[in-house]
Amino acid sequence: MKKVITGIIVILIYIGCTKEKVSDRLLPEPDKNEHLIAENALKINKNKNTIRERFSPPEGYEWIEEKPGSFGHFIENFTLKPYGSRILKYDGTPISTQHLHEAVFDIDTGNKDLQQCADAAIRMRAEYLYKAKKFNEIKFHFTSGDLFSWNDYKNGTRAFVSGNSVSFRKTMPFDDSYQSFRNYLDLIFNYAGTISLNKETKPVTKNSDLKTGDILITPGSPGHIVFISGVCRNKEGKRLFLLSEGFTPAQSVHVLSNPFNPYFTPWYDLDINSSETKTARYFFKPTNFRSF
Repeated sequence: MKKVITGIIVILIYIGCTKEKVSDRLLPEPDKNEHLIAENALKINKNKNTIRERFSPPEGYEWIEEKPGSFGHFIENFTLKPYGSRILKYDGTPISTQHLHEAVFDIDTGNKDLQQCADAAIRMRAEYLYKAKKFNEIKFHFTSGDLFSWNDYKNGTRAFVSGNSVSFRKTMPFDDSYQSFRNYLDLIFNYAGTISLNKETKPVTKNSDLKTGDILITPGSPGHIVFISGVCRNKEGKRLFLLSEGFTPAQSVHVLSNPFNPYFTPWYDLDINSSETKTARYFFKPTNFRSF
């Protein structure tokens, strides 16, 4: 669970991503034999260390080129851990379900139960903006509605919760180190969630507009997020997508397998107009795609 805070903030944070463990939208685990079928269904370049290099599209499909310097390009070329790496919780122990992912992102989870589902999407977005030196764009809302930026944090401003309100005061010296940036993100993870991220993103209204970096989200209670981590297309224009996520408790960010179509795994056929979308570990109803 995220750290308990007082007043209304307690309620708002509690009804975010932390609820999905008890949600009826969590899917029962598929037959583990389905994953064995998938191992030889599509070529996986096990010695490669990025999403784009490791996963080949199905026959007749090609990777969609992402513009260099874009968020999508950042995700597709993010370093992965060696093939077969397990999903680890924030305390370094493996989760019990290890057959529903195809890759693990080479990015820390932290040592507290903070970087959960919405936070994984926030983390990827923030890391992209940080690497691109787009520091003015690194800002996220708390679930309470308060906006807190990296620029304010690095200049020494800190958040203080009193009852049902949040105030900000400068109490620390300037620090723009990466460790300070990670501390800022842990604060965001503590106070943000599916509700706030849903509000600060824009709806995607056409399938043809879906791109790497967009999110599929159920805000509130229950709540969860996955993010698109790759897109391929055939000559007729049909697209397939890779999906990635974090989860509760805080754990490795990972690329999901597709147990519902083991011969296409890990690719998903997505439709923004579908009344529901099933992913390997969560059932989204309604389907709600959004973009940063």
